[in-house]
Amino acid sequence: MGVVGVNPNKKLKLHIVKVFGANGWAYSSSLSNAAKKCQAAGANIISMSLGGSLNNPLESKTFANLQKAGILSIAAAGNDGNTATSYPAGYASVVSVAAVDANKVAAGFSQRNNDVEISGPGVAVLSTVPMGKGTNSALTVGASTYAPGGMAGSPAGSVTAPLANFGLGTAIDTAMAGKVCLIQRGSITFAEKVLNCQNSGGVGAVVYNNVAGGFGGTLGGTATTIPSVTASDTEGAAMVAQVGQSATLAVTTSNYAEFDGTSMATPHVAAVAALVWSHFPNCTGQQIRASLNKSAMDLGTAGRDTTYGWGLVQAKAAYTRIQNKGCGK
Repeated sequence: MGVVGVNPNKKLKLHIVKVFGANGWAYSSSLSNAAKKCQAAGANIISMSLGGSLNNPLESKTFANLQKAGILSIAAAGNDGNTATSYPAGYASVVSVAAVDANKVAAGFSQRNNDVEISGPGVAVLSTVPMGKGTNSALTVGASTYAPGGMAGSPAGSVTAPLANFGLGTAIDTAMAGKVCLIQRGSITFAEKVLNCQNSGGVGAVVYNNVAGGFGGTLGGTATTIPSVTASDTEGAAMVAQVGQSATLAVTTSNYAEFDGTSMATPHVAAVAALVWSHFPNCTGQQIRASLNKSAMDLGTAGRDTTYGWGLVQAKAAYTRIQNKGCGK
């Protein structure tokens, strides 16, 4: 509910192949076989929200052959926030997808390397989870209503109390008793910040970003008793000016959760490719790839760069470009 998606008309055909076992492990041969099953099922596009650090000859050959067969393979660039290459995204035959947030700023976790080809939305993406295992977050301060991100692991609950500035939240401060703690990201883990607020007598916690954009946090399995959420840097700055005003923070259970990752950005790009291709079925997979790159919204350094690739994928611009210039031009 409330999620439209890239292809909402229910006409997109999906063929799903399970790659990983219950332990989260898979062999290169498993991925290669899965990709071949997609080919056998008539897939035009293969979307892979997965990756590993090793360049495997079998994988490389498989995706090169799929490219020759006209299939467009798209994979997550990786979430380590460094310049290492993740595979299959690193193969020349596969489109490597980076992640940006709602402000079109590169996610801090997104890989930055020469393989990155294009970007998609990958921060705080509303996603389905097992029934009742997700949470919704809400936050108001004074007369202002914010759009907080989720803090994975936060207990459900609703509190109303004065907002107090807890700084970086690195030490117990009894002045936080009975307050909603406003905490800047940095120095220690989110779990430590929320626990310090809780142990100071705080009744709720808001952790705001120390870099541009919003984010989804996690308590990493640490049990806390107070509800906690995240906020963007700009929201945090606004709330610093509202310290002392009444804040209402609510975390409620739902069937959805906000996820971060190039794994979230990848299906956005794959779906845009499918949407655009559906209008121009005579184009080849590589022509669609070229058209998506040439019509992407340029972000960061002019032209292709290691952070955004060619930029943020654009469905309408790609459609218009092909309509006016032809496939891949």
